[in-house]
Amino acid sequence: AFDQGNFKKCDQSSFCQRQRNYKPSQSPYKALYSSLQSISGSHVYLDVVNTENQQQFTLDVHGMEDGMIRLRMNELTPLKPRYEVPNTIHEVGAQNFILTQNDANQTITMRLANNPTIHALISCQPFRFDVFDDSEPVFSINSRHLLNIEHLREKQAPKPSLNLSQDQPDEAEEKEEKIEEKETSEDQPGMWEETFKTHTDSKPRGPESIGLDTSFVNFKHVYGIPEHADKLALGSTIGAEPYRLYNLDVFEYDLDSKAALYGSIPFMIGHNAKRTVGLLWLNSAETWIDVDSSDDSKGMLGTVFGYFAGQENVPEVNIHWMSESGVIDVYLMLGPSPKDVMRQYTTLTGTTYFPPKWSIAYHQSRWNYKDEDDVKTVDAAFDEHDIPYDCLWLDIEHTDGKRYFTWDTLKFPNPIKMQDDVAAKGRKMVTIIDPHIKTDANYHIYREAQAKGYFIQNKDGGEFRGWCWPGDSAYLDFTLPQVRSWWASQFALDIYKGSTLNLFTWNDMNEPSVFNGPEITMHKDIKHGGGWEHRHVHNMYGILQQASTVDGQLARSGGNERPFVLSRAFYIGTQKYGAIWTGDNTAEWGHLEYSVPMLLTIGLCGISHCGADGGFFKNPDPELLTRWYQAAAYQPFFRAHAHIDTTRREPWLYDEQYKNVIRGAIRERYELMPYWYTLFYQSHINGEPTMRPLWYEFPSDPELFAKDDSFMVGSALLVKPVVERSTWATQVYLPGQYYLSGWYDVKTNQYFPSPNTISMATPLAKIAVLQKGGTIIPRQLRVRRCSALMTQDPYTLYVALDPQGKAEGEMYLDDGHTFNYKERDFNYKKLTFENNVLTASSLNNTASWETSSWLERVIVMGTRQPSVITVESDGATTNLGFSFEPNLRVLTIRKPGVNLQKDWKIQIN
Repeated sequence: AFDQGNFKKCDQSSFCQRQRNYKPSQSPYKALYSSLQSISGSHVYLDVVNTENQQQFTLDVHGMEDGMIRLRMNELTPLKPRYEVPNTIHEVGAQNFILTQNDANQTITMRLANNPTIHALISCQPFRFDVFDDSEPVFSINSRHLLNIEHLREKQAPKPSLNLSQDQPDEAEEKEEKIEEKETSEDQPGMWEETFKTHTDSKPRGPESIGLDTSFVNFKHVYGIPEHADKLALGSTIGAEPYRLYNLDVFEYDLDSKAALYGSIPFMIGHNAKRTVGLLWLNSAETWIDVDSSDDSKGMLGTVFGYFAGQENVPEVNIHWMSESGVIDVYLMLGPSPKDVMRQYTTLTGTTYFPPKWSIAYHQSRWNYKDEDDVKTVDAAFDEHDIPYDCLWLDIEHTDGKRYFTWDTLKFPNPIKMQDDVAAKGRKMVTIIDPHIKTDANYHIYREAQAKGYFIQNKDGGEFRGWCWPGDSAYLDFTLPQVRSWWASQFALDIYKGSTLNLFTWNDMNEPSVFNGPEITMHKDIKHGGGWEHRHVHNMYGILQQASTVDGQLARSGGNERPFVLSRAFYIGTQKYGAIWTGDNTAEWGHLEYSVPMLLTIGLCGISHCGADGGFFKNPDPELLTRWYQAAAYQPFFRAHAHIDTTRREPWLYDEQYKNVIRGAIRERYELMPYWYTLFYQSHINGEPTMRPLWYEFPSDPELFAKDDSFMVGSALLVKPVVERSTWATQVYLPGQYYLSGWYDVKTNQYFPSPNTISMATPLAKIAVLQKGGTIIPRQLRVRRCSALMTQDPYTLYVALDPQGKAEGEMYLDDGHTFNYKERDFNYKKLTFENNVLTASSLNNTASWETSSWLERVIVMGTRQPSVITVESDGATTNLGFSFEPNLRVLTIRKPGVNLQKDWKIQIN
C-alpha cells in the first residue's frame, strides 16, 4: 500500500522550505528603467537587480501571435549556465509591441499590435508585471513579492571566528546580527547537501532554485498542473502541503491529495464567466506550487488598477511556483474562451497525435497473460461471448528474465505466429518495454548500449546502477540524441526478433522508477550528457523515452503506419507522441470517482488520449467492475488492466447479468467509434480535449465551475458515471439556455429541457448519458468483433434538435491507420439540420477517400411527423421510408443509401 514516508513533503525539501519561507515585505527586485531596449519590436529587454545582494538579471518580454506573451528572466552573467528546457516549445510567430513610457512613474506599457485589447505594464521599483485585457487586469506577477532567484555561487570555505573583543558590547552584538543575517541568506541548510532517509544528494552546483508568484485576478477557479489524485478545481494549500510536480512511481495512491504522481505538466487555466486564460511555467525540475484563493480588498486593487474601484471584494487566485533549478520562463495565454486557450497552449506545445483508430477502441490487459495458449484462449473467448476488442497486452512476464525486446521462449515460442493469428481477426498486440536495462553482458541491448557509453552515470562518473524488475539495472540517457536514435533503431523488425507491424508498445516505469533510489526514483546528482544533473531533467525523462519509441515505430513501417505508444510518465507535449493512463490505482469506488477529475485535468493540459483502466490493485466486486466499464467506455483511452495477484476479471468470468452489462458498455463504445474518431481528428487539428469539463462547453454557467462528477464527450454528449454502490437513481444537472439547448436520453430518446436538474433511473445496465439538443452524432450500429472490420460498414446519424429545430455536427472518415490523410485521403463532412433539411457537405473539397460506407438510418429527435421525405445526391432524388414515434417525437428515416464520400441532402416535408 501507499507509504507517505517514502516520499518527501515540503518541509523535507530544503529548496521548498527556503522558497516557501521567503516573505519579504517588499520585493528587492528592481527593474532598471534606463536599461530599456526594444529589439525588432516584439522583444522588450530590461536589466533587473536584486537590491539585497546586487545580483543582476536580464528580463525579456516577448510578444507572440494569437494573444500570447512570454516573460523570461535569467542571471545576467551566471557563474555557470542555468538549465533551460529544450525541444518542448514550438516556434510561434512574433507580435510587435507598441510601447508607452512614463518617466515620472518609471513604468512601461506594452500593447500587442495585432491584439490591441491586450497590454502589459512593467512597474520598475519594485519590479512587477501586470497583464490586462479590455483594460481589466488578468495576470499580476510579483505583486506578492515572491520573485526569488537563487544565483549560482561558489561554495565558501568555513569562515574563521571574528575577534570582537575590542568592540563595544552594542557594536559587537550588531556585527554578530549582520553576520548571522548574511549567512542565513547566503548559506542555509540543504543548499550544498541534503539527506532524505538513507540517500544523500551532494548538490555540486549548490542552490539554484527559483520562485515566483503569479496571480489570476478576478478568478475564483483555476485548473491544471497534473498529475494529482485531486478534484478538478485546484484547492487552497495554505496551511497544508503544496501541490508537487515530480514524476514518481506511486502505487495505490491516496485520494484528495496534492502529492506527486507519474506526470508533471506545469500548466494552469483560470476560468470565470467572462473569460478563460492560461499560464505555462516552463520547467522540468522538481516543482512545488502553493495555491491561495482569496478575496482581496478593493483598496489594494483599486489603487493599482482602478478597474475594480467600485467593488467591495475582488476574487483572486494567487499561485506560488517553486522549482529546484532553471530560469523564470512563463507563457501567458489570454484566451478569451476555453477553446482559444487550448488552441494557444497546443500551438506552443503541439496538438494530440492522430491515433490509429484501433487504439481508441477497447484494450484487454493484465499482468500477465501467461503464454501463447492463454493469449489464444482469451482471444477466442471474446468471440465466443460476442464481446468486441481490438488489442491484447503482454506485461513484463512475456520477456526472457525482464530483458526487454526479448521473449520467454518456453511460454512464447512462436511470437510471430501468435501475433499473426490475432491480426488475422483485425486485432493488434502490445508488449511492455521499460527504460531500465538488465545488467547482463550476454544481453544484446545492455552490451551494445554499454559499449557506446549510452547509460546515465553516477556522480563519480561510473555507470549508474539501480534496482528494478530485472534486478540490477542500468538506465539509458534519453537526453542524448544519439541514444534516442539508437533506441528507435531497436524496433526494426530484424532487430526486435519476434515482432511484427501489428505489435505496439507500452513504456512503463519511466518516471524513472528505481526501487532502491530516493523516493523510488533516481538520485538527483547523477550525470546526464551535456553536464547536467538528473535534477534538471527529471520530469522530461519519460517523454524522451516515449518520443524515441514513437520514432522507432515510424521507422519500422517506413513512415506509413501511425504509431501507438502508451507511457506512464508524462510532461509538457506528451500529447504529440501517444497515450497515458493514471497508473496503479485501486479497484475501489473512490478511485473510480476520482478518475473523472484526474482525466479532465490531464485533458485540459493537452493530452486527449488518456484513461484510468479499471482498478489495478485489489479485486473489484461485480457491481464496481461493471460501473467502471460503463464509465471507461466514455473515456478516451479504454483499457482493462489488473495486477498479477488479482483474480482474473475477463467479462465472461462473471455472472450472466454482469457479463451482459459489461458487453453492452463495450458495444456502446464501438457504436460511438465514428464520433470518437472524429473527436480525435479535431483534437489533432485544433488541440481541443476529447473529454471536457462541463464549463468548457457552457463557460458562462458558474454552477459548473467546480463540477467534476460529470463531463462532456466532445460538445454533444454529457456523461455522469455511477461512482457509489447501489445507486439506482442519479441526480444530473443539465446546463444550457432553455431556447438553445435541451437534452435527450441516449437510451430512451426522452427529452429534458435545460437548465434543469433531473433524477435519472440508473439500474445496473444504465448510467446517465444524454445528447445535447442542437448536435448530430454519427454511429455504427453493426458492431463487429473489432473496429477494423467496421471500416466499410454503414452509419446511422442521431440528430438531436434544439428548441429552434436546428442541429449540427461533423463526421470524419479515413482508412484508420496510415498517414494517407496528410495527402488529403479522407472525407470530412459538415452535418447540418435546419428548416427540415439535413445536409452533408465537405469541409475540405480537395480531400476524398474512397469508401463503400453508406448512410443506413437517420434518427431525428424532437421533430414533427412528416408526410414525405426525399434524399438528393449526385443529382438524383429518391423518396425514403420512415416511421414516427409521436410520444417521444422521434423520426426514423430508413435507408437513405447515400455513399458517405458524397455530399447529399435529405428534405423532410
